[in-house]
Amino acid sequence: MSKMKPITTAIVVTACILAPFRVLAQAMGTIANAPQDGDLNGSNFTYPWPVKLFQFSSQLQDVEMAFMDVSPAGEPNGRVAVCLHGKNFCAPTWEATARILTEQGYRVILIDQVGFCKSTKPESYQYTLQQLSYNTNSLLHALGIANITLIGHSLGGMTSIRYGLMYPETINELVLVNPIGLEDWKALGVPYRNIETLYASEVVSNYTTIRAYQQATYYVNTWDPSYDVWVNMLANIYAGTEAHAFAFDQALTTDMALSAPVVYEFGLLKPRTLLMIGDRDNTALGKQWSPPEVQEKLGHYDVLGKQAAAAMPNADLIEFPELGHAPQIQDPDCFHAKLLGWLST
Repeated sequence: MSKMKPITTAIVVTACILAPFRVLAQAMGTIANAPQDGDLNGSNFTYPWPVKLFQFSSQLQDVEMAFMDVSPAGEPNGRVAVCLHGKNFCAPTWEATARILTEQGYRVILIDQVGFCKSTKPESYQYTLQQLSYNTNSLLHALGIANITLIGHSLGGMTSIRYGLMYPETINELVLVNPIGLEDWKALGVPYRNIETLYASEVVSNYTTIRAYQQATYYVNTWDPSYDVWVNMLANIYAGTEAHAFAFDQALTTDMALSAPVVYEFGLLKPRTLLMIGDRDNTALGKQWSPPEVQEKLGHYDVLGKQAAAAMPNADLIEFPELGHAPQIQDPDCFHAKLLGWLST
């Protein structure tokens, strides 16, 4: 596990927050400025804004959550947007979205979850959607942020659903961009894979394997050279100074997502919600090791998006018929126009 970096700015997190009818404990920690150049927790990717670290204790170990805190570029509107990345992405993937939102007056928080990107890669960690949500909420509490527009993509979307169930009173709007978890893969027949087997497939990941998967799954078998930056960002972590720990954490998070369906709780979501769905997405955890008859059932986002929107009490659906898993990358102009239109209503 990475050593803690020198603290240059400190904010002490209070022990708890009061919410209606309940008290939610918070992780106590500090905010530090991170080194802006070189390797940080196994990633040497250059981020578009200064990186800060939320340093706290979790599961009896010291960990760091890297994040960027981007101020409004236009007249501040008093609103805060928090963007959560997917399993194969990092906080900078949201750069274009952050720039659009800050121009509209938003303060934007871009987070690397524990185990990912520039955050700590624990040698052992009990990953749950609740733990990731709790860590995120603790960071926001440390920053003095009470209410947010929460935007999550892929695994970040699945985490955002859990966050919305845990902390509904903190969310002004919930935006889910091709979230995974719109179906229960194991109930549909995906066979179990143990952690060792998942790790063995993660540890051999490289540019070629990552691009092949993303091209087929995320970008509808198309490729633009601009996508390479995100493939290289991830490939460099798999080959970096904490490659073993990162591959192991990726195996653990895959097991987490397969084991913790959220689809049965859509009816309990209270926040105003927008589903933004690239209909040609076919992402489904475990699809590649499932028998053909199971593969045929999985990852039909043109159907899953509609089903999810119907199940959520206060949800709108925007579909992109020709786009895949990452519409914010594949067609950013269209995506952002739709997003801003909905946020303004």
